[in-house]
Amino acid sequence: MIVGVPKEIKNHEYRVGMTPSSVRELTSRGHQVLVQKNAGTEIGLTDEQYKAVGAELVENAKEIFERAEMIVKVKEPQPVECAMLRPGQILYTYLHLAPDPEQTAALVKSGAICIAYETITGANGGLPLLAPMSEVAGRMAIQAGAAHLEKSKGGMGLLLGGVPGVSPAHIVIIGAGVVGTNAMQMAVGTGARVTVLDKSVDRLRQLDLVYGNRISTVYSNAQSIEEAVLSADLVIGGVLVPGAAAPKLVSRDLISRMKKGAVVVDVAIDQGGCFETSHATTHAEPTYLVDGVIHYCVANMPGAVARTSTFALNNATVGHAVALASKGWKQALRDDVHLRNGLNVCEGQVTYEAVARDLGYQYVAADDVLR
Repeated sequence: MIVGVPKEIKNHEYRVGMTPSSVRELTSRGHQVLVQKNAGTEIGLTDEQYKAVGAELVENAKEIFERAEMIVKVKEPQPVECAMLRPGQILYTYLHLAPDPEQTAALVKSGAICIAYETITGANGGLPLLAPMSEVAGRMAIQAGAAHLEKSKGGMGLLLGGVPGVSPAHIVIIGAGVVGTNAMQMAVGTGARVTVLDKSVDRLRQLDLVYGNRISTVYSNAQSIEEAVLSADLVIGGVLVPGAAAPKLVSRDLISRMKKGAVVVDVAIDQGGCFETSHATTHAEPTYLVDGVIHYCVANMPGAVARTSTFALNNATVGHAVALASKGWKQALRDDVHLRNGLNVCEGQVTYEAVARDLGYQYVAADDVLR
């Protein structure tokens, strides 16, 4: 199979779909890999490294999209990229379609086979291709929150851990999944006061066993969210409904009653965000103010630590890339129910139920298009 790796074009996005070691996994099996020149140079992955493992360097994305049978990316295709997709071509990348009707319409129109990293499941449960970026984003959320609590960034001028004789900041983490757990690990390390909310008592029990009195665990409902958010200096939103739009757990009214100069970091923004006041931002302009509360809602947070993120992502994605290239998409999906769960759009039809429901498309099961 001819596999194409274009340079990412989203704002401040320096990750790359395949590292040289991932390319080698394909070329060593007889596949041809086209890599756009300078696709990875910003993170120290040189064209020479790609050539050394058998990649063909290509001048521009247009040629890659024209020649490749499968496109491997990191972020969702931008409009100019959607326009280059063709019927029968495989797109393997993050998509996050539920809050993005324009992209969904473009992918449906393209006739391509669109497989989303974020809905591929794992043998032991969970979302193993989403997990590494959730780990990065969860850890980054505390860094971002700490920076924007500084007065020079518009915050109230708080040090997360305080100092002897001065109370630490209160960090509230909504959701105890991968994002929330990684945010919590970083938050505990700062010496801040940490409250974690989740609807799973079993998950809260697990965290309590490990962290004891270093955190407070609270069952999540409207009342407990309100009480926690109103006392918080930093709120991390880390909730996820796989493939669907994130629930709005913090209302505009609640934001208006928060402390002035507090910070909210919405890690769920790729799926529409879990704060009612959230809208996606970029690394170039990461924050905005609503009722005196700083909102950090960067939709590609891991792009800021692009080298770490690229290697972590490739560890999770390369196995399925090899299967798709070696077997073809139909056989690869027939053989692996977990990979099949990643099929979101196929030859003009929406094949992921949550996306179809949220955006008003007729749902066609993946099993039906594989017959």
